[in-house]
Amino acid sequence: MIDELPLLTIRRHFPRPGADDIAAFAGVQTGHAVDAAGGRGALDYRIKPLAPPAVTLVGVALTCSAGPNDNLALFGAIEVARPGDIIVAATDSFTGAAVAGDLLVGMMRNQGVQGLVTDGLMRDVPGVLGVGLPVYCAGVSPNSPDRNGPGSIGLPVIVGGVAVDSGDLVIGDGDGIVIIPRARIAAVRTALAGVRTAEADMEAKVRAGLAIPDVVLAILRSNRVVEIE
Repeated sequence: MIDELPLLTIRRHFPRPGADDIAAFAGVQTGHAVDAAGGRGALDYRIKPLAPPAVTLVGVALTCSAGPNDNLALFGAIEVARPGDIIVAATDSFTGAAVAGDLLVGMMRNQGVQGLVTDGLMRDVPGVLGVGLPVYCAGVSPNSPDRNGPGSIGLPVIVGGVAVDSGDLVIGDGDGIVIIPRARIAAVRTALAGVRTAEADMEAKVRAGLAIPDVVLAILRSNRVVEIE
């Protein structure tokens, strides 16, 4: 007799970044975070906030894999979540139905979840906005999903073309979502200071009238550029 597959596979305990590491990224623009991380880390451009965020979203990723047309794993993630977690839900980019609506998002808020990020779709937009929980998704559909599984909580997933594991850092603003792997948080945090200084310096020069940076002018005037008639 073949045993039935589990409906959910759950990893509750995983390493988490410290509170000081999370606080260090409060208010950080996603573009600055990407630059400090070496130019990568943003999810697919289609994953955007349902409403313009009032503040930068920063928190610890709690991953779940719901699969296409199902959201049982999201309910499991709510039960596992700690206050301040951001649920990152993989749906295999399914577009035939929404993965969540206002009621599920309201339950997340009641559990202390700080936000939801998914490569799937949402529904009940007015109700979701009324809940007030930041939601990033790939679009909207009124179609509803099943709740049958199988799924996983706390295990690595791929969302928006980026590998995400529980315990990674999630940063979101109007430009989208950036993932900082937990193992790289310290290095990105260190590099961030230099990025912010360089950005502030360049912004000041642009306001003062700069049109083309010296480093670009040097390339344009070098023998690596050929002009033709």
